[in-house]
Amino acid sequence: MGQAMPSSISSSEDRPEPGQGPNAHHGPLAPGLRLTASDRPGIAQPVPERDVPPHPWARMALIVLLLVAVVTVAWEYKMRGLGYQVGDLGDDPSAWVAQRRRLETGREAIAIVGDSRILYDTNLDRFQAVAGVRPVQLAIEGSNGLPVLEDIADHSTFKGLVIVGMADQSYFRDRIGNAKEALKRWSFESPGNYLGWRISDLLRRHSAMLDPDAQLSKFVARTDQDWRPGVQGPYSDVWKLAINHDDRQTWIWPRIESDRYLHAHAIARWMVIFDIMKPKPDMIAKVIVRTRTAVAKIRARGGEVVFVRPPSAEPLRALEQKNLPRAKGWDALLRATPARGVHFEDMPDAQGLILPEISHLSRPCAVVFTDVYVRALAGITPRIAISPSAPPALHRDRCVPAVAKPQSNS
Repeated sequence: MGQAMPSSISSSEDRPEPGQGPNAHHGPLAPGLRLTASDRPGIAQPVPERDVPPHPWARMALIVLLLVAVVTVAWEYKMRGLGYQVGDLGDDPSAWVAQRRRLETGREAIAIVGDSRILYDTNLDRFQAVAGVRPVQLAIEGSNGLPVLEDIADHSTFKGLVIVGMADQSYFRDRIGNAKEALKRWSFESPGNYLGWRISDLLRRHSAMLDPDAQLSKFVARTDQDWRPGVQGPYSDVWKLAINHDDRQTWIWPRIESDRYLHAHAIARWMVIFDIMKPKPDMIAKVIVRTRTAVAKIRARGGEVVFVRPPSAEPLRALEQKNLPRAKGWDALLRATPARGVHFEDMPDAQGLILPEISHLSRPCAVVFTDVYVRALAGITPRIAISPSAPPALHRDRCVPAVAKPQSNS
C-alpha cells in the first residue's frame, strides 16, 4: 500500500497554543503600534488592543473642570439676569403629593383646591395671620378644583373645611389638565419620583439655572413662532408665569409685570384659551351633579365646603360673562349644591386690584385679596374665625397706587 496522505484537517496537536505562533506578540508594543487579532492566533478576541500614549491627564482634567465651571457660572448669571430666581422650587407633582399627604394626618383644618387663580391669589402667611390657621394648598395650575375635591371626598378622611377656588369656565369642563399627573403621583409615588423631587428641591434653593424654563432647549424651541402652516409650536403656549416656594406658596413671576413682550403674550394667550372654553348646558349640569355629590360625602363625615371666585380683569371678565354668565355657572352651582361662597364682585375691597396679565393678581394685591376673602368667609362659615391677634384689615390702597388728584387753582 502506498504511503498515507496527510490529512487536510490539522489535529489539535498541530494547533498553536493561545498566544503562540509565528505572529504572536509578547511584551509592550512599540509606541504608536496596535495589536490586532492576527497577532493573537487562537484567541477569540477581535477587538484591537493599543497602548495608551502618555498624556498630562491631570492637567487635562483640570482644564475640563474649569471650562465646566466657567460655563455653569456664566449660564447661572445669565438666568438670574433674565429674572429666574434662586429658591424658586417649581411645582413638581411630588410637591403636591407632600401637601396632599398632610390631609391624612388629622391635624389640618383647612385645605384649598382649585385652579391657578386661587393658587396665585392666596398668600398663606396672610391667611394664617388673619385666621390663625395655615391652609394646605392643593390648587393646581392648568386644572380645576373638581377632580381634587372628588379625590378628597372619595379617598380621604379629612373632616375640615375645603375652600374651592373657581375660574368659572375652567371649573365647568371635563378635562382635568395637570391634576391628572398630580393624582396619578398621589396614587403611586415611586422612590425615583420622590428622590428626584427631593434632590431638585435641595439644588434649586441655591441655583436659578435649574428652573425647567431656563433650559437651553426651551429657549431654542421658543424661537419657533408658529410660522409653519398647520403646525402649532411652543410659542403658542403660556410661558413661565409663577414663582413657587415652600408649602406651594405661589405668586406671579415679576417679569410678567416688567417685560412688555411676556406681558402681552400672556394676555393674548388667556384671551384665546378662555374664548375656546364654552361650557355647554349638559356639561354645566354634569359638573353641578358631581360637585353636589362630592360636597355631600365630605359633609357626611363632618367636613364642609365653601367656594371662592378670585378676580379677573377686563377684557377677560367680559369674555367669561359672555361664554358662561354668572347666573348659569357660579349662582347655579351654589344654589344646587347647596353651598356658600364669596365672589370678588360682591366684595368692595376686591375691586380694582392689579392683575398684570388680566387673570392673576400681583403679589402685593394677592395679599390684600387673601385678607379680604378670608374675612368674608369668616362671615359665612364657623369653620373660619378671625384670630384675636389678627392684624388690621387690608384695603385695595395697600397694593393699588393712589391716583394723584389734580391741584385746585383756587
